[in-house]
Amino acid sequence: MDVTDTRHEDAAMSGDTAGLGRMAVRAVLWNYLSFASGKLLVLITMAVLARLLTPEEFGIMGFAVLAVTYLAVLKDLGLGGALIQRRQDAEEAAQTVYVANLVLGVVLTVTTFSVAPAVAGFFDEPLVVPLLRVLSFTFVLESLGAVHIVLLRRNLDFRRKMIPDLGRSLVKGVVSIGAALWGFGVWALVWGQLAGVLAAVILSWAVVAWRPTFRVHRHLLRPLMRFGGPLVVTDIAHAVWLNLDYVVVGRLLGDHALGVYTLAYRLPELLVMSIWRVITQAAFPFFSSIQEHPELLSRGFLATIRYSQIAIVPICVGLFVAADPIVGVAFGSQWSEAVPIVRLMAVFMLVGSVGVNIGDVYKAIGRPDVLAKLAVVDFLVLAPALVVGANLGGLIGVAWAHAAVALVDTAIRLVVARRMIDVTYAEIGRMLLPSLKAGAVLAAVAGGVVVATAGLGDLAQLALTAGAGIMVYTVAIWLVDRAALVKMADWAGIGRFVPGGVR
Repeated sequence: MDVTDTRHEDAAMSGDTAGLGRMAVRAVLWNYLSFASGKLLVLITMAVLARLLTPEEFGIMGFAVLAVTYLAVLKDLGLGGALIQRRQDAEEAAQTVYVANLVLGVVLTVTTFSVAPAVAGFFDEPLVVPLLRVLSFTFVLESLGAVHIVLLRRNLDFRRKMIPDLGRSLVKGVVSIGAALWGFGVWALVWGQLAGVLAAVILSWAVVAWRPTFRVHRHLLRPLMRFGGPLVVTDIAHAVWLNLDYVVVGRLLGDHALGVYTLAYRLPELLVMSIWRVITQAAFPFFSSIQEHPELLSRGFLATIRYSQIAIVPICVGLFVAADPIVGVAFGSQWSEAVPIVRLMAVFMLVGSVGVNIGDVYKAIGRPDVLAKLAVVDFLVLAPALVVGANLGGLIGVAWAHAAVALVDTAIRLVVARRMIDVTYAEIGRMLLPSLKAGAVLAAVAGGVVVATAGLGDLAQLALTAGAGIMVYTVAIWLVDRAALVKMADWAGIGRFVPGGVR
C-alpha cells in the first residue's frame, strides 16, 4: 500500500470539486457499507444473546467494558490522527507511530490487569476482576494492526477497510453465540470480543501491504505528539461523554438497570451514531487533504449536515415512533423496560447529530485544541445532569438528561462553528430544513400506522410501519430536496438510475 497516496489532494489542487465530491461521497458510502454491515452483524448477535443471557450478565460485562473503554483513549495518544493529518514524511511517521502503539498496548494491558480489583470494588462485583484481566489483552492485539487501519483511512480506502471490519464483527458474533449456547454465560461475551479483535488484526495485515520496520524516527516524535496531545484530551472527554451514563447507571442503579440501559442504548447507537462515526472517519482525512482551501472546507461542512440529516432524521423519527415493536422484535418482550429509553435516546441523537462533524474541520486545520476545549465543556455539563437525572428519575431520568444536554451541546457547537469557519446560521438552517420537513411527514404517517396496527403483534406492526415510513419519507424528501438525492446518486455512480441524474 502506498502510504503517500495523494489522489484526493491532487484533485483539490486542480480545483476538481466534482471529483472531490465523488471521492468523498464514495469514501463515506464504502465506510458506511462497512460500518452498517458490521453493526447489522452486531445487532443480530445481540438479538440472539438477549435471549440466551440475562440483563445482569450484560450489566457485569458492561462494568468491565467501561474500564477498557476509558483506558482505550490512551492507546495511541492521538498519533493515529496525527498520521492522517500529516502531509510530509508519511512513511517515517507511520513506522514511528507503529512502535509507539505497540509500547502503549503493552503498558495498557499491564495497567488494566493491575487495576481490575479496584474496578471490581467500585462496582461491587467481584467477577469483574477475571473478566477485565482477560479483556486487557485486547490492547496488545489491537496495537499490532492499528497503523494498517489508519493507513486505509488516510487514503480513503474504505472499500478494503471493510474486510477487517466485517471480519471482526462476524467472528465476534459466531464465537459469542457459540460460547453462550455452550453455557459460558457472561464469558461468552469476553471470548467473542477477543476473537473479533484477533480476526481484525490478521485481516488488516492481509489487505494492507505495508509492513513495520520497528524503527523510531525521533525527530518526528515531537511534532506528532504536539498534534496528538489535544486529541487525547478530546478522546478522553469524548469517552467520558459517551460512557459516563453507563458509570452513573451501574454505580447508582445496579447491574440489572445497566443491562437494560445497555440494550436500550445499543439500538440508536447502531443505527444513528454509526452514521456520525462513518462521516467522521471519512471527513477528517478528506478535510485534511483540502486544509489549505477555506471555501471548500466551509462548503464541505455544510454539505455533511445536509446529506447526513437526510439519513439520520428518518432513523431517529422511526425509532421514536416505533420503539415498542422494534424492541419486541429485536430483543423480546422481556426487555420492554427499554422502550422509553430508546425513544429518548432517539431524541438525544437527533439533536446531537447536527453539525457533529465540525470537530473534523478543527483537526484538519491544525486546531484540535478547540475541539479539546469544547469536549471539556461537554463533560462539565453532562456529569451533574446525569447524576441528577438518575437520582430523580432512574433510567428515564438519565435519558432525559442526555436529551437536554444534547440541546445545549449542539447550540455551543454551532456558535463556535460560526466563528471559526465562514458559515452562517441561515446556511445551516437551510441544510436542515428539507430533512426536518420530510421527517415531520414521516412522524405523522408512521404514528398513525403504529396506532392502527396495535393488535397485530410486534413483527407485523413493525413491518407495516417500516414499509409505510420508508415509502412516505422517500417521496417527501424527493419533493423537498430532489437536488440532494440526484447529486448523491451521481456521486455514488448510480445517477443513471435516478430521474434527473447523469446518464
